[in-house]
Parts: sequence; structure tokens; C-alpha cells
Amino acid sequence: MAELASILILSVFAQWMAWKIKIPAILPLIIIGLALGPGSTFFTPNGVKLLDGDHIFSGDLLFAFVSISVGVILFEGGLTLKIKEIRHQARVVRNLLIFGPIITLVGGGLAAHYLMGMDYTLSFLFGALIIVSGPTVVTPILRNVRPNIRINNVLKWEGILIDPLGALIAVLVYEFIQTSDFSSPSTTGVFKEFFLTVAAGMFVGGVAAFFLRWLLEKNRIPSYLRNVMALGMVIFAFTFAEFLAHEAGLMSTTFMGIILANVKVQELKKILSFKEDVSIILISVLFILLSSRIDIEQIEKLGLNSLALFGIVVLILRPLGVWLSTRRSSFNWREVIFMSWVGPKGIVAAAVASLFALQLTSGERTIVSVSQAELILPLTFLMIVGTVVLQGATAKPIARWLKVEREEPRGFLIAGANENSRFLGKFLKEQGLDVILADTSKNNQKEARKLGFEVYEDSILSDNVYEDLDLNTVGNLMALTSSAEINTLALKYFEEEFGAEKTYRLSSKKEQELSDPNFPATVLFGGRVDYLNLAQSVRQAEFVMIKNCFNNQMYENICKEFSSNIIPMFLKRKDRLMVIARDLPDFQKGDQLAFIPLHYNPSVPASSADPPS
Repeated sequence: MAELASILILSVFAQWMAWKIKIPAILPLIIIGLALGPGSTFFTPNGVKLLDGDHIFSGDLLFAFVSISVGVILFEGGLTLKIKEIRHQARVVRNLLIFGPIITLVGGGLAAHYLMGMDYTLSFLFGALIIVSGPTVVTPILRNVRPNIRINNVLKWEGILIDPLGALIAVLVYEFIQTSDFSSPSTTGVFKEFFLTVAAGMFVGGVAAFFLRWLLEKNRIPSYLRNVMALGMVIFAFTFAEFLAHEAGLMSTTFMGIILANVKVQELKKILSFKEDVSIILISVLFILLSSRIDIEQIEKLGLNSLALFGIVVLILRPLGVWLSTRRSSFNWREVIFMSWVGPKGIVAAAVASLFALQLTSGERTIVSVSQAELILPLTFLMIVGTVVLQGATAKPIARWLKVEREEPRGFLIAGANENSRFLGKFLKEQGLDVILADTSKNNQKEARKLGFEVYEDSILSDNVYEDLDLNTVGNLMALTSSAEINTLALKYFEEEFGAEKTYRLSSKKEQELSDPNFPATVLFGGRVDYLNLAQSVRQAEFVMIKNCFNNQMYENICKEFSSNIIPMFLKRKDRLMVIARDLPDFQKGDQLAFIPLHYNPSVPASSADPPS
């Protein structure tokens, strides 16, 4: 009980530490597992581990828990894969899923054989294990580096899809090893098993996804059971697929997540709000649990040749796979080099390696050397820790050096899909900017979709907003709801993501009623309007007017033309569109002012929007 409780407590601490120092959580999780597992034997009486996964879960129970947990993690990853994101790079992703595994399997197997002295059966098993990457390690690196959209989408799709594929290949290689007559294995039988496993996984995942969708749309599940039912359906799909074909479970949960991400499910975002929390808990527990199982004697057996093996995997095999996959594509050499560098190994490699290491060293089979089989687990963990540390620490400076970092996003996230938001959003779209409207009102959502807007069907303050929204092209927030409290909270919520200088809100009715309001710098449009005042003006304005405004005199002339009653909204400067907040910017030659007439008697003095002296 104490060991299980300590794992849960330490997993939360490791996640917090990773957030605090901005590194992938896998690193502190593995370090804690190794420190309390094999590392603790140097300080405890009789060399007993402080923490040992085998004492908490025994035998098959441990790996049943590991397998189901990985299935849930891959389901959560599949929910982030939207077909529209990868449509233009689908060929590259496909190639990475073909060439990458083949090169890693063959190259890694040969390298392990000649450098580590492992026989061919075990060396190719190792090559199969290091095929996988995974969202648990790729996503934090991408989030920290922020490479351009094409790189981001390709690496994200590869990382998630290659997990079940790599696990399946590893299982097939393992089945080769376990063949009673290994000297003449049936190649036809193995390929048949491969396709049957893939087909079983995709069939079960597809049926489960559409059945869950039907239950939700027909309102067959009470609201308080939706979270539990969704999780139960994922576990059922995993288990049933495993009954049909060994190791089809991972494929089924991944495919189930991908389908649900790409079909319209009204309540999906709400009922799956638990997915991130569940995944974080499972990932944390698994890494500590599995790394604690390693013995210090296994680590000592690795030697310097293991570092040479690591170098071959990272510096030769990965670049070769990416180069072959991107030939005749639109990716330039800078993008190819960066994708070649980022290929960290993740939780599936650790889980499957632990499973095979236990089975190969259990004494039930004599077809392989037990001493060599004991190298599988520490060697795989070396690849995991090494790639995460090396690539996690260097990916950002390398991206900066190669100039593949994402351009500053210029799009807008608008809180509210009301008439004010739709009016301003239409103007922003006409300027070639991406616009996302967020609103809980079904009527507002419907009207926004008629105009072609991307709509987020939840509160702008939702816990899952960062996970559910693709903010790759969005760099500004305008809070335009009718609630002053929501507008203010939205700014605080997105300050860290966009920066305080790129989050704006409407002034409130209370601020408008003050004789001498002290507006914050982020208040929109010189503080001249609140929600109702803006709505009144928008209803009478056919479109946003644009006039040249090179200096203060030209601005004053525009004001005089409309009796000082205008709402200055944006300033167009070359290829940039600047939001006008409390203070007008200094005008330059070539500037254009975007505004609408003010159709009410403003209580705010015109001086609040006067040009700077």
C-alpha cells in the first residue's frame, strides 16, 4: 500500500517539476523510478529496492494494467488527430510509417548484434522496440519548440500512429522468437497474422467509436455516466480486440480516437473532459513503475558499446528514414534536418520492452540466452532517456538555428460569437487572418457557421480549451462577450499563451458610467464603447470603413468628418493589422485607419480616443 501511494504522490510531484522547469515529464518520472528502484540498492540494507513494480503488481496483472493504460493513452492521442490538419502532408506521414520502421528494425537490429553481441533474434526484437515514438514525449517538445505548422502536424501524426504500429511489429518479431521451430518460421503466417491484427483493431475501434457516437446523439446515457461510459467503451474496445487478435487492442483504441476526432459528436468535448487527467495519471504511474523494475546489474552490463548503438540510432537511422520519407516532397532541407533530429522514444517502448523482458527471462523458454534477454529492458530505457534528454534540450536552439520556428501567429480568437464578434470577425477574415469564435449559445454558433467561421462550442474559460483548439495560427484574443466578468477573466486566462499586450477586452458598462474612467491599456477601441453601444453601432454600419491616416492631422480630419463620433478599431500598416486599444499608435506614412461611425451619444469624452500629442 505504501509503495502504491508513493508512486501516485511522486507522479504528481514529477509532473509539477516538469511544468516548473519546462521539460518533458517523462524525464523526472524515469529519474524518480530509477532512483527509488535500482539506485536505492546502494543505500538500503541487503540491497533491497525502495520501490519495485513487481511487488505492487505481480506477473500477468502488471502487464494487463500496463497494456490497458497504454491503450487509454493512445485513445487520448488519437482524439487530437484531425484529418484536415495533415491532408497536404499525408504522403510524408505514410512514408514515415513505412520507411521509418523498416530502417529502424533492420538497422537497429544489425547494430545491436555487432555492437552488443546479441544474437539476431534478440537484436531484431530490440530494433522493433525502438521503432515507436509517442505523443507523451513528442507533444511536450513540439509545444516548447513551436516549429512551423507542417513540421508540427507531421511529427504529431507520426508520433501517435507509430505507437500501435511499432508495438504490433515488436509483437510479431517476438512471435518469431517464440516459434517452436525458429530455423524455418513461416513468413506467410507472420504476414497473415499482421494484417489480421490490424484489421481486427480497426474494425473493433470503428464499431466502438460509432456506437459511442450513437449513444451520445440519441441521449441514451445520463449526463453523470457519460465520462465513465466513454472510458468503459475504450477499455471494452481494447479488451475485445485483444480477444480477436493478440496486440490488436492498441490499434483499436487509437483508431477509435481518430474516428471520434473527425466525426461530429455534439457532447464529445464535455464527456471526454477527463481524458487529459486520466492520461497524465496513467503516464506518470507507468514510467515510475516500469523504470523501478530495472536492476542495477542490468545497467552495468550495457558498457560503452551501448552509447555507440545510441549514436547510430539517433544520428544515422532516424535521419535516413526521414530523408527517404520526404524525398520529392515540399519540405526543404532545413525542415528535413529538424524532423531527423526529433524522434524521441516513449511509453509504449518501455511497456512492451518490460513485458518481453519478463517473459524471455522467466525460464519458460530456452530458445534465447537469458543473459542477453536481460539487456533488452535497460537498453530500451537508455534509448528513451537519451533521446528525451538530448532532443528535448537541443530541439529549440536547433529549430532557431535552422529557422523553422513558427512565424508569429496573427490570427484572432474571439470570445463570443454574437453580432459584434461576427461583424469584426468578418472584417478580420477579409484581411486574410484566421478567426475562431468561442460561444456557448447554440443560436450564436449557428449564425457564425453560416458565415463560415470556425466555432468553439464551449466556454472560452473551459479547462480543455488549449487541448481542443488549434491555436497554431492564432496569436491574439478579443473578449467581446456581453459579460464584463467573463471578458476580464478571459484576458487573465490567455495572458500566458498570447502575452498581455495581445489580449484585449471591451470596456464595461460601469466603466462607461464613470466621469473619469481609468481604462487599462488593453481596453478596446479607446474605451469609447461597451457591449451594447458597440452592438448599436454595428447594426447601423454596413461595413468597416478604411481611410488613409498618415499622421495626427489626418486622424483629426476623419474625426471632424463624423463629428468626432467614430470607433477606431484597427490600423493597417503594410502587411500587419494592429488592434487599437486604449491608446492610439503613432501614425506612419502608408497607415490606414479601420473604423465605423459611432451611432450614439458617447458618455466617454472624445479626448480618450484623441491622437497622441
